[in-house]
Amino acid sequence: MSRVINRLGLLAGTAMVLAGLNATGVAAQDLELAEIVVTGTRIRSPNLTTASPLTAVGQEEIKFQGATAVESVLNRLPQFTADANENVSNGSDGTARVNLRNLGSNRNLILIDGQRMLPPETADVNFIPSAMIERVDVVSGGASAVYGSDAISGVVNFILRKNLDGVHADMQYSINHTRNDNDYVRSLMRAKGFELAPKSVWDGAKKDVNVAMGFNSDDKKGNVTLYAGYREANPVTQDSRDYSACGLNLDGPNALVCGGSSNNAYGLFTLLTGPNKGRTVNNAKDGQKNWVPYDSSFLYNYAPDNYIQRTDSRVTAGANGHYELAQELEVYGSFMFMDDHTYSQAAPSALFQGTLFKINCNNPLMSSAQATMLCGTAAGTATNQDTFIGYRLTGPGSQPRRDDLRHTAYRVSSGVRGKLGDNWTYDANFLYSSIRLEESYKNNVDNAKAQKALQVVNVNGVPTCQSKIDGTDTSCVPIDVFKYNGISAEGYQYLYAPTYTRGVQTERVFSAGITGQLGDYGFQSPLASQGFGFAAGAEHRDETLDFQADALAQAGGTKPNNGKLNVEEFYSELQVPLVQDKDFVKDLSFNGGYRMSRYSNNDDWVKTYKTELQYAPTGDVRFRGSYNRAVRAANISELYAQQSLGNVAAVDPCAGSKPTASLAACQKTGVTAAQYGNIPECPAEVCVAQGGGNPLLKPEEANTYTAGIVLTPEMVRNFSLTVDYFKIGIDKYIGSVDTQTVIRQCIETGNPFFCSLFHRDPAIGVLFGNNGYVVSTNQNTGFLRTSGLDIQANYGFELEDVIDNDLGRVDVGLVGTWLLSRKTEQLPGLGSYDCKGLFGPTCGQPNPTWRHQLRTTWGMPWMNASLSVNWRYFGSTKLSSNTDNQFLKGDLVNINGKIASYSYFDLSGSVELLDGVAMRAGVNNIFDKAPPAIAAGLLSAFGNGNTYPGVYDPMGMNLFVGLTVDF
Repeated sequence: MSRVINRLGLLAGTAMVLAGLNATGVAAQDLELAEIVVTGTRIRSPNLTTASPLTAVGQEEIKFQGATAVESVLNRLPQFTADANENVSNGSDGTARVNLRNLGSNRNLILIDGQRMLPPETADVNFIPSAMIERVDVVSGGASAVYGSDAISGVVNFILRKNLDGVHADMQYSINHTRNDNDYVRSLMRAKGFELAPKSVWDGAKKDVNVAMGFNSDDKKGNVTLYAGYREANPVTQDSRDYSACGLNLDGPNALVCGGSSNNAYGLFTLLTGPNKGRTVNNAKDGQKNWVPYDSSFLYNYAPDNYIQRTDSRVTAGANGHYELAQELEVYGSFMFMDDHTYSQAAPSALFQGTLFKINCNNPLMSSAQATMLCGTAAGTATNQDTFIGYRLTGPGSQPRRDDLRHTAYRVSSGVRGKLGDNWTYDANFLYSSIRLEESYKNNVDNAKAQKALQVVNVNGVPTCQSKIDGTDTSCVPIDVFKYNGISAEGYQYLYAPTYTRGVQTERVFSAGITGQLGDYGFQSPLASQGFGFAAGAEHRDETLDFQADALAQAGGTKPNNGKLNVEEFYSELQVPLVQDKDFVKDLSFNGGYRMSRYSNNDDWVKTYKTELQYAPTGDVRFRGSYNRAVRAANISELYAQQSLGNVAAVDPCAGSKPTASLAACQKTGVTAAQYGNIPECPAEVCVAQGGGNPLLKPEEANTYTAGIVLTPEMVRNFSLTVDYFKIGIDKYIGSVDTQTVIRQCIETGNPFFCSLFHRDPAIGVLFGNNGYVVSTNQNTGFLRTSGLDIQANYGFELEDVIDNDLGRVDVGLVGTWLLSRKTEQLPGLGSYDCKGLFGPTCGQPNPTWRHQLRTTWGMPWMNASLSVNWRYFGSTKLSSNTDNQFLKGDLVNINGKIASYSYFDLSGSVELLDGVAMRAGVNNIFDKAPPAIAAGLLSAFGNGNTYPGVYDPMGMNLFVGLTVDF
């Protein structure tokens, strides 16, 4: 067996390869006798290698990290960019996803043991119990011809434990500790009179318990393995950390300030009609019914109640089994279940600006001065005046808003497989998966009730709702919004109304495939010792989506939707050894793959193919390269997902008393001359965008190139090095145009495409609330391009060879990525921008030039003990809006102009206490390095709590202890 196979097991720092195992977990000395399957190809063959870059993460690495969330393990690898995760609260859908090559979670395919995990649009990796993972194979650089067109950026294949004979139990507890010592942010808090975060905090405890048991049949031809697990995470609020304890805003280019939302606790009013039309005033701070000019001192600190770690509880259970009836027939199947219940939490609700409220001029709760300012000579009459109100519900009876998110998923797989003679194997399978989301948004204001509660008249000296008098709502409770803390507890109970939504997605997959060795049929190069390898198969998929929203959710902009999609696919793959074991040619081989797919929303066949070439002049070096062509049709969510309104970080240049954009430019966005200079600014630099599906989407096209070298020099024992170049380009990519780009392009160029995406509130022209937004639904846009170098290295040595004393073994593993480019063109021919080394409103999460993870592990000769140190490095990045690119540039910002490079160090160890009983413990981020504090307006997707919590450690030092028992 060539040592080249060992490079398939590069482990992001674990010792699996260096212990003599390859990526399939098969002992090296047995590989000549067995056919193996490597993620990235469907061909089974002895000594098989792959031309696609592959990284494997083993169970030991998961334990070294003390990880209970699978996405956190993968996000440490430099090939991944953080996506939905447990540290995102406001706006979270409760899932955990992975994003390979920063091309979007919809362009990498998640597999379990080579089969699809869940409907790809709901690929929530919470479904995977970490304790049941044997390893994770990551194929980056394209795998569409092998697994399907949605694998443009690659495949993440979770290999689960099977064939367990006995009981395996694993328990872990972890907790976070941090020292809040950010003097700069604390000075900002003091300047505003805000309560400081505690100097020392222990919080965010997590518990994870898993039990598995397996039984071999008496004849050793079958096995059944069952498992169950429970995970629980305690919530952490933003007021517990310096960097997140207040909403940070820019105070000019050189400073930050604790800002907040203009939807404040005292009560803001923008008068839309009447004698003072366009004027913005605020209730006085002293609690008197008096309106005073609004200024930034009224801003509300919305941060403290928001979660920086969501509360979460998850139950998993399942079973897998197989039985060989004969060599030609083995039956197998599996069942997996997950119930994940999480809450996100945000600041108390409000009568939010953007909703038009009518106030009657004879409302007895107003003072005479307020009535005169609002109504003029109409004061005391039944005349209505239109207003925007920004009144935060912080008084008696106030509760934070809570989003109750529950995901329940099932997955059933069954099939038959076996040998057909000496050269062929087959596998036929049926897979069904379903995931249900039930969501209830609690403690939010029902605007329809708020409007009724504002229409108040005097009945025998008692303020009474007009709707109670006319019988349209006899439960109505008047609300006094005309002074600070004026709303009663009964008023809170009346205003609060939960919304309910639910969604179900299902997937059915029928698949059948064969693999064979063609040498016995004459298909063999005369210069090779092995014949051709072949694989072919067919697949049929049915996907459904059904999303429903109650009337109140629909009133808030969330629309119900449903759709169906089916796909017919045929694939084939050919492995051709051209030359083997000759002078200067240890191995020269070719691999080709072809896939045809037809989607029910498109009559044309979508064709995907790949070509791969490998050349090993000796056993010490191997060159490899590949080309993949993919055409990805829109998935069912991209086509039919509900359209809804959501917050985005953006600034409206046409808002404020002195807009930064001209009247002529603003008119192209829908502003009238009368509105110009009178449009309220987006609160807390947060505007609104409308997202959702588009059934008219066309397929996107992708080309992936890889080229690399693998070194396993015989003169350096237990050393391997791979360097792989990748380049991925996607044309007509399916996505939405960045909101800030839409605003800037319309204002600066007048491009009718961008200007047509504005939907300003017709009453006042704002870009927030329920009637003002920027359209950001899915569409076919321009291109995505990314390229870089992946570097992986492993080296192991016995300490006895160095110091003449048996002190065990040291293993070192490195995984790093050098980013060469990350380009985007948002419309064909418009021009592009490169986000390499940048972060910001358009570029999104930081895109460092270099990232790596380097783990060094000392395996001791006593009690099977080990000690491991990990160095996580994340390179520096600059603010994208400080560049000269026309699509990125904005106002110069120095205070957050650069995020310095980050190095985190982790320490962990394990020891065998008794036979079959092992304990582990560790500390992640041992120096308690806090994440960067960034102004909220400079963040983008997956930004939360003034930072990027999926990129930088948001919780400080993490300590864990675990116990594993096998018997």
